[in-house]
Amino acid sequence: MPLKGIIMQYIPNTPEGARDRLFGECQERRRVQSALTHLFRQRGYSEMITPEEEFYDLFTMTGSALPQEEMVKIIDRSGKIVVLRPDCTTPIARVAATRLKDMVFPGRFYYNETVYRSSAAHRGQRSEIPQCGIELIGAKGVKADLEVIACACDALRACGLEQFYVELGHADIFPAFARRLSMTGEQTETMRSLVEGKNFAALSDFLDRFDRHSAAAVARLPYLFGGAEVLDEAEALAGELPALHHLRELYSGLCQAGYGEYIRFDLGMVHHIDYYTGPIFRGYAQGAGDAVLSGGRYDQLCASFGRPAQAIGFAVHVDAVADCLPTPAPAKVEQVIHYPVSRMGEAVALLDSKAPGTCQLSPCGDLESTLNMAREMGIPTVVILDENGVREVEV
Repeated sequence: MPLKGIIMQYIPNTPEGARDRLFGECQERRRVQSALTHLFRQRGYSEMITPEEEFYDLFTMTGSALPQEEMVKIIDRSGKIVVLRPDCTTPIARVAATRLKDMVFPGRFYYNETVYRSSAAHRGQRSEIPQCGIELIGAKGVKADLEVIACACDALRACGLEQFYVELGHADIFPAFARRLSMTGEQTETMRSLVEGKNFAALSDFLDRFDRHSAAAVARLPYLFGGAEVLDEAEALAGELPALHHLRELYSGLCQAGYGEYIRFDLGMVHHIDYYTGPIFRGYAQGAGDAVLSGGRYDQLCASFGRPAQAIGFAVHVDAVADCLPTPAPAKVEQVIHYPVSRMGEAVALLDSKAPGTCQLSPCGDLESTLNMAREMGIPTVVILDENGVREVEV
């Protein structure tokens, strides 16, 4: 059949990983963002906004926590590779080490921004991720770690979550176990991926080629999650490690401060790129299929920009948290105001006196059209402003 004369209908849609959010969903996102930013300001953090576009080299030179294939890349007019902000921590570290190079640390910064990720096709992952988070830059030690982890717990509580927990790990634990085996860098990264994904069967097959005694300890690593008892098992397998001692200190401090019920451990929590240098943690909530919060200590990042500074922070995945909460029903419109143009000021004042979302102005020129519009929209009452004053008519 000839194609001439056939009109193909285009149905617009959103790109994979992007989505529309409507009405109550928007309210819930804004409510979560408002709760988080209020908490961060209360804790002494100041807001920072960085560009949505950054040079690609900024992330490749610093050992970003995000694999480069997940960055959304574009070419600017000069031919340089630019990425849409894939991460908020690296740009903030850049600002802290350059524009704020004379600032007396510690510096406390928070952000409320969107990051952009390019995930594999058909994975169901989002490419636009609104995040709220904090960065504590220029502070080291247990007290700094406790401040940030406690704030992470309070952040999830402030959002309205009731069933959640925060898992603690440490960036030095996987290398300590991996050193037991003689393997190439490529093999180490393969093992890291298997441990992180808790791919027990594949990890067991992978370790069959190595010394059985040493491999047995590594094989237990992805199983080391749960309560404080996993610290004892890890110590039995690997001996006394500074990382385990640090986690015990953190747990003791968090319990004394009343956060113990929210804390668990995952000693198999590792990352593909050496970005974190100390404690790492993730938050999980009932109703979410993946982590709704992630963070950790990154003591080498600021030095990449010329000012060494130890740092720790976290980010909350705003939409993931909002999706765990009941979506509020949008306000129901109960009234529409019909008015002559000469009384628009009075109509607006009347509108603003009503509860938000419960009243609207009529765009219709005559009363009959306003009444018909109200019937079609299911609005029960029309408020009429005319020469007789103000009156209400039930539709």
